[in-house]
Amino acid sequence: MNNRKSLLALSLLCATGMAQAGEKEELLKLRNTTTNLIKQLVKQGVITEQVAEGMIKQAETEAEQQVAEAKSADANKQEAVDPDEVRVAYVPDFVKDQIRQQVKAELREDVVGDVMQKAKNEQWGLPNALPEWTRRFKLSGDIRLRSQNDFMGADNVPTGSFYTDPQAINEAVGFTAAGENAFRNTTIDRQRFRERVRLGMDVKIADGLNAGVRLSTGNTRDPVSTNQTLGNTGNRYEFAVDRAFLKYDAVDDDRFNWLTVSGGRIRNPWYTGGGEFTGGSELVWDTDLSFEGFAGTVRHRLGDTGSMKIANESGPMVFATAGAFPLQEFELSHGDKWLFGGQMGVDWGFANQDSVKVGVAYYDYVNTEAVPNTSATGTCDLNNDDNDASVPEFMQGGNTLATVCREGTQSDPLETVGQVGLASDYNILNINGSYDFAAFAPYHVRLSGDFAKNLGFKADDVRRLALENVDEQTIAWQARIDVGWPRVDKAGHWNLFTAYKYVERDAVLDAFTDSDFHLGGTNAKGWFVGGNYGLMNGVWLTGRWLSADVITGPPFGIDVLQVDVNTRF
Repeated sequence: MNNRKSLLALSLLCATGMAQAGEKEELLKLRNTTTNLIKQLVKQGVITEQVAEGMIKQAETEAEQQVAEAKSADANKQEAVDPDEVRVAYVPDFVKDQIRQQVKAELREDVVGDVMQKAKNEQWGLPNALPEWTRRFKLSGDIRLRSQNDFMGADNVPTGSFYTDPQAINEAVGFTAAGENAFRNTTIDRQRFRERVRLGMDVKIADGLNAGVRLSTGNTRDPVSTNQTLGNTGNRYEFAVDRAFLKYDAVDDDRFNWLTVSGGRIRNPWYTGGGEFTGGSELVWDTDLSFEGFAGTVRHRLGDTGSMKIANESGPMVFATAGAFPLQEFELSHGDKWLFGGQMGVDWGFANQDSVKVGVAYYDYVNTEAVPNTSATGTCDLNNDDNDASVPEFMQGGNTLATVCREGTQSDPLETVGQVGLASDYNILNINGSYDFAAFAPYHVRLSGDFAKNLGFKADDVRRLALENVDEQTIAWQARIDVGWPRVDKAGHWNLFTAYKYVERDAVLDAFTDSDFHLGGTNAKGWFVGGNYGLMNGVWLTGRWLSADVITGPPFGIDVLQVDVNTRF
């Protein structure tokens, strides 16, 4: 709070000096200096962006008013002087010389600095100066090194006795063909080193229009993980296109971004309850998931911004997001799979730097249920449109399953599962929100919660596809608390977090939920705790312990320890 008051006082002092001098150029120069100081405090987490914006506008408004008052006073003074009166001031020569030398010394540094800055910007005299169009490109990237230990519960059910791996079964086109991979590992601890490398490029096409491409490591068949496990006998890593998009941002006269439209392979457009370091919820969407399709967000501020004196007088900002995303497209089928979604919410920042944000979303999956093979034998036929269209391309496990087709390699093929799909429809209501306490700034206390309910579960339809009675388990929720710096990519910055998570079997689509909690999927409950610490600028350490167990079924608990070294450039 003291930093904010001091900075506001500096802004007003600068504005007063400018009003007395009556120079518009000085007003602009000192305003930019003050703005840069405010932005530095935002980067350090001392004040929020909304508070900073309010301070800048307040300083600008009052400075302009004082400039106008000063000009009016000067005009009145000039009118009061007798036009016939002539005044001649005598200034000794040695005083003139002193003034001349003082002015020359004060101007030299400013003039030289301005010339040097212009030379730098325009690249004077550089033989290899790059053309103007190259300045529209911006490269960025990050590297994460991870040590991960997976500890299986001592009382877990034996491997190969209950919990199957539907993804392995579908890839092998049969339970028997999948062999030992048909079951999840429930008893053997695992230790591995992993690496994530991402390289992005953003290009300014025109005012408001940008293009972006990001490459990333990771298995191309796994949409919720960009990790590359080390230990491949020297084989090279996969490096694939993770994002490729066009994005348009519309900004009004007050520099407010009121519209964002993007298309292609884009970042998650939904508000999920947090940021990069404070931790967004992964209850519905894993943080590594990119979306293919189109999305748009409209934002509107409530309240009179013209009379704003402090940040919260602008009122809350409301936003609405809509998106359409093809999941699987088939040439010979009308059963293309889609995801349609919409979200509305409010983002409200207060004068004391506290903030609250809430979002309510609805996600509708289309044509994702299993379509059983109706042929005489019911065996798998990869040329059958129903089989192709209803077998998911990716599953982590946990959702209620239905048999799409039989393996057809046994004497009685109807007894052997070939490929599986989802027994339930998924229409998910999702409510999440957070409250950020900034009373101890630069340290923040952040409370967040997330709730999801699958409204698409119909017991009769699920029973028909699964061929058994299935209890309705369609609720998921998470509660989390973060304490510390909002950002930790600076030396000495830190934060701590802890959360409890509960995800029933058919609450969300298991393919897209958190890939680390219980090693991915649904039908899991438990907690996690961790923290971040800035080792140096752009380098920070992260540690997490996740402890999860199944909600229904034989004992199957997994504890995961992750230690990361992160860097960005």
